[in-house]
Amino acid sequence: MEVTEVQIPNDKRYFRIGEASKIIGVEPYVLRYWEKEFPQIRPKRADSNQRTYERKDLELILEIKRLLYEERMTIEGAKKRLRQTRKRHFRMDEAFLNSLKEELKEIIRVLSTPVS
Repeated sequence: MEVTEVQIPNDKRYFRIGEASKIIGVEPYVLRYWEKEFPQIRPKRADSNQRTYERKDLELILEIKRLLYEERMTIEGAKKRLRQTRKRHFRMDEAFLNSLKEELKEIIRVLSTPVS
């Protein structure tokens, strides 16, 4: 099954490692290995010390699986691609924030202008 065909259930917030591995389509030991290789994967621990993944974790893991299995990248190649993607998102966020800042300055200027 291709990664794009995987559906993460909307009715749950947290997924145990067994549930996550079934959704992703890999064995639990693969998820544990990827946690060591990709520091972006940080499942929380339940009171029972069992890993619990959130939806965002599963989305990231699906992206890693796509890079490794479909694009046939190495672990290092996938790490590099994820870093590049994160940098691109940061630059876009920075550009958005700068644009928003300028709009807010304009609003303040308009609101500060005395009404005649």
